[in-house]
Amino acid sequence: MKNNDVIIPKHIGIILDGNRRWAKTHNLPTLEGHRRGLNNIKTIAKAVFKSGVEILTVYAFSTENWQREKKEVDYLMKLFKIFLNREVNALVKQGIKVNFFGRLTDFSPDIQTDIKKVKIKTRQGIKGTLNVCLSYGGRDELVRAFKKIVSKKIKEEDISESLIEKNLDSVGLPDPDLIIRTSGEQRLSGFLTWQTVYSELYFTKKYWPEFSVLDLKAALAEYQKRQRRFGAN
Repeated sequence: MKNNDVIIPKHIGIILDGNRRWAKTHNLPTLEGHRRGLNNIKTIAKAVFKSGVEILTVYAFSTENWQREKKEVDYLMKLFKIFLNREVNALVKQGIKVNFFGRLTDFSPDIQTDIKKVKIKTRQGIKGTLNVCLSYGGRDELVRAFKKIVSKKIKEEDISESLIEKNLDSVGLPDPDLIIRTSGEQRLSGFLTWQTVYSELYFTKKYWPEFSVLDLKAALAEYQKRQRRFGAN
C-alpha cells in the first residue's frame, strides 16, 4: 500500500529473537530478558500500526521452545497469561483484532480459555490485526492443514494451493510483505514456511528487547528500496 507516495508493507512478520542473549550481555537473569521482550511487543506493535501497516505477525513461542528448561517455560507461560489478561482491554480500545497461530491445544486449559476470550473480545477490531504465533512451527502448520484436508475426504484433483491456504492458521490474510528477524541470525526457523516464499527479509543484529522504533523505521526504509519481482521477471 502507499502512504503519501511511500510504499508501506501491508503485512509485517517479526521473529522475536535474542531475549536470552540480551539478558546475558547485561548480566541479568534469562527471565528478565523475556519480560523485557514481552514489553517491547507492545511498543513496537503500536509503532507498526501507526506507520500504516495493517497486519503484524509475531513469532513468540515455537514448537521447539517446549524443550527449554521447565523453569523458563513456566515463566513464559506466566508472561503469556499476564499479556492475555492485562492487555486485552487496551487492544480493544486501540481497535486491534488479535489472532493466534499454532498448536494451541499444547497449552493448559486456563491459557486456552484466555486465548479464546482475547479472540472474542477483539474480534471487532478494524484498525489493525495482531497475529501471535504460540507453539507454532511452519512444518507443523502444514501437517495440521494436510490433516484437515484429508479428514474432509477431498479428491486428489481438487487439491490446490488455494485449498491449502484455506486450511492454514493464516486463512483469509495476505502473505507477509516483510519479515524482520532480530539478534543477528539469518534464517526463518520455521516461521510462516508457506506464507513467506516471496517475503522481503530484513535481519538486524539488535536483540529483540533493544529493538527500537528507530530500528523499525530503518527496516521500513530498507523495504522502500526493494524491488519485488515475485518470480515474474
